[in-house]
Amino acid sequence: MTTEVFTDGACLGNPGPGGWAFVVDQGPWSSGYEPQTTNQRMELTAASAAVQALEGPLCVYSDSTYVVNCFRQEWWKGWLKRGWKNSKKEPVANRDLWEPFIELVNARGDVEFRWVKGHSGDRLNDAADRLATTAAAQQANQSGGIYTDAIVKGLAADDAAKSETFRKDATHSVAVFGHRPPELGGYGENSVTLGIRRKLIEILRAKLEMQSDVQVLTGLGLGAEMLAAEAAAASATPYVVVLAFEGVELRWPDATQKRFQELLGGARSVTIASKENPKTGVEYAKVMGRRDDEILRRATEAVLIRNGDDRTLGDLQRKLERRFQDDVWIIDPQ
Repeated sequence: MTTEVFTDGACLGNPGPGGWAFVVDQGPWSSGYEPQTTNQRMELTAASAAVQALEGPLCVYSDSTYVVNCFRQEWWKGWLKRGWKNSKKEPVANRDLWEPFIELVNARGDVEFRWVKGHSGDRLNDAADRLATTAAAQQANQSGGIYTDAIVKGLAADDAAKSETFRKDATHSVAVFGHRPPELGGYGENSVTLGIRRKLIEILRAKLEMQSDVQVLTGLGLGAEMLAAEAAAASATPYVVVLAFEGVELRWPDATQKRFQELLGGARSVTIASKENPKTGVEYAKVMGRRDDEILRRATEAVLIRNGDDRTLGDLQRKLERRFQDDVWIIDPQ
């Protein structure tokens, strides 16, 4: 009888605090974390942990093509033939994880891999995602002998309770706005985004030393707003998400959508500013305006990530300075 196991990895920042998990329905489940890692390493660690922990014929379900295609398309054969070089004759990334994992899978001979679309409503894939995201955010391990849906529901209930308690006690809310990816060195991780995330982490840690009731407010949009959530998670600062509308991320690349869902899962609370999806540019602008107004209504200070030579965010900076006066931090990405 083949055991089906669902695995997932999460990373709050790439690199950043990471988590991994595997789940067998009505069977073993486990999650773990790394303080500084990448999403690919967490996906790989999750699958490897499952194969190490579970005996007998095994089918590993993962939403990572990086993991699945290594075996289904036999990438590993080319790596071994070329002396652990990829098709570009470069060293294979994450060899320290891949090499023992591939040896184990080949030695067993009873493990197969299947891809499952992430965040598509698959119950067990969603469970693995939630456990991995929780491990990344809390930097803690969890495990058990029998998985049931009550485990993930319990996490959701805990988050709701913490959110309510924090909402009552928190008085210092930091709103973060700023540039989108084109102005931040591109859509992938780069030296600009790494630098901004480090500066945000430094600011948040400094604020936490002065007062404990700090939270971050973010719209979780591309660029600065997602970096804000990543920095909050890395500095152990609670963050609250205010979305413009449900499905705001659906036109983004798959990898970015996955990151969005991971960050959304780590939020203390999520509010949606508009119940209707905008169909025109004018409607979109109005919805985004309502979102910004909701964030500013809750905020006590703000951070703006803006290149001083760029005029596109000039009006927003003046608006923030009128509202918060000296309580506005400006981070120049250059």
